[in-house]
Amino acid sequence: MTDVIIIGAGPAGCTAAKTLAQNGYSVILLEKNKLPRYKSCSGQIIKKTADLVREYFGEDIPQSVTCAPALNKGMVFTNRFGKEFVFEQNGYNVWRSSFDMWLCEKAAACGAKILEEQTVVSCRDTDDYVDIEIAGKNRYKIKAGYVINCEGAVGAVKRKLLHKKDRSIITFQTFNKGSIDLDRHYFYAFLQPELSQYDAWLNVKDNNIVIGVAVKNQQNIDMYYNRFVDYLSEKYFLKIQQQLKTDKWLMPLVDNKHSIECGVGRVLFAGETAGFLNPMGEGISSAVESGYRAARAVMSCFETPDSVWQSMKKAHNR
Repeated sequence: MTDVIIIGAGPAGCTAAKTLAQNGYSVILLEKNKLPRYKSCSGQIIKKTADLVREYFGEDIPQSVTCAPALNKGMVFTNRFGKEFVFEQNGYNVWRSSFDMWLCEKAAACGAKILEEQTVVSCRDTDDYVDIEIAGKNRYKIKAGYVINCEGAVGAVKRKLLHKKDRSIITFQTFNKGSIDLDRHYFYAFLQPELSQYDAWLNVKDNNIVIGVAVKNQQNIDMYYNRFVDYLSEKYFLKIQQQLKTDKWLMPLVDNKHSIECGVGRVLFAGETAGFLNPMGEGISSAVESGYRAARAVMSCFETPDSVWQSMKKAHNR
């Protein structure tokens, strides 16, 4: 038996684990992948995220988790009609594997127990506790007072608990050696409908030009990706010398049908699992904040599960 089990060692899970552990709760943080975990992500840390990390983790994001260029000057959006908007705001450019691992180490230093390569097979909510079955090298069960689910946009635990399908989009991006006539210190997003089914983007990480598109159907990836590359080549003189690797991921589909889900019973949702995602796919700031709020809800209402939901709903409304 442990006080809280947290599923997923991303920013939401690590923030929740650190907050609970430093306040004396027994915490187990489960991660299905081997650490450091990899996630397909732009790794752009906006000012809001940096401020939240400073507040909840007690220090600034270290230079060791950044990639070149370490300074991100802001975002440049091109709307559906081709008009460009520049938003200046200093932030960081990080590798998510390094950044997430740093957060994980901070949680462990406060007493959270970190278990990697552990997959949650089942999660059964009862009136008095949550019964979780886990598959790693061995198969075993743990009971917890609460579970904070931070497994991501398309998590199996959430689907089983709510008995419904997640609404998501597919992100596809490539890492390339080459050149382009754009300032590498910005993140670029393009909303023209002919270039993607959600958005297309470009940024630079350690001299790799990252080119990505979001689509609703996998069969459309090549068509939209090739259109986007042609667009960048014509407008910004993109020249690709070598494609180094490709990424494919899933993230929540945010539209006028999108909703935030707090969880069910003693299982709380945070981060992308709850449906949090800022415009243009920025999710780190909302992950950190929602992970912290979920932890605070558990701490303030540990003995009264019904009150946890009132606390969570107030936090989400913020």
